[in-house]
Amino acid sequence: MKSVVKYYTIGEFFSGPGGLALGAISSASNNGKETLKIKHEWANDYDNDSCLTFKHNICKNDKIDSVICCDIRKLDITKLRPVDIFAYGFPCNDFSIVGEQKGFNGDFGPLYKYGVAILDTMKPKVFVAENVGGIASSNEGTAFKKILWDLSSAGNGYNVTAHLYKAEDYGVPQTRHRYIIVGFDKKLGVEFKVPKTNT
Repeated sequence: MKSVVKYYTIGEFFSGPGGLALGAISSASNNGKETLKIKHEWANDYDNDSCLTFKHNICKNDKIDSVICCDIRKLDITKLRPVDIFAYGFPCNDFSIVGEQKGFNGDFGPLYKYGVAILDTMKPKVFVAENVGGIASSNEGTAFKKILWDLSSAGNGYNVTAHLYKAEDYGVPQTRHRYIIVGFDKKLGVEFKVPKTNT
């Protein structure tokens, strides 16, 4: 018997060259009835080289126009198709410990709100957000609390799990620490569970 495939769509802000997208479209799961997969719907970044790389690696000559290369502040989100999953690694410039840690007082810190706007308007089933470990101490810790509150309160409300992942604990040969924030629409009644480390 041929397996039934069900696709969930994903949209991205600050997509870069497509690292999150590649992981998403390469994944699959089977619930015993059907195979669940993710397919690209649209992406946005302001860096032209990143957009070209995303098109080459993710779109492969299909839906090339779905990669929108422009400043997020000039993007009309009302023209984007609704998606099941939203992902964004919002800019870390103002949260990184190697920078000035301006947080919300910088040019990049407030840009996370564009992702909140997607959650409010499209109400995707799931969202994934990523940022540097230093975000937890930015603006004396208030910035991260505000971001988590805004994300959890958006749309229909989200069950949010935020965790600081250390790449070396998962067998990755580098010391890279990142907060990954996963939210499920509260109507689904599920929460994300942090995967166990290799140590």
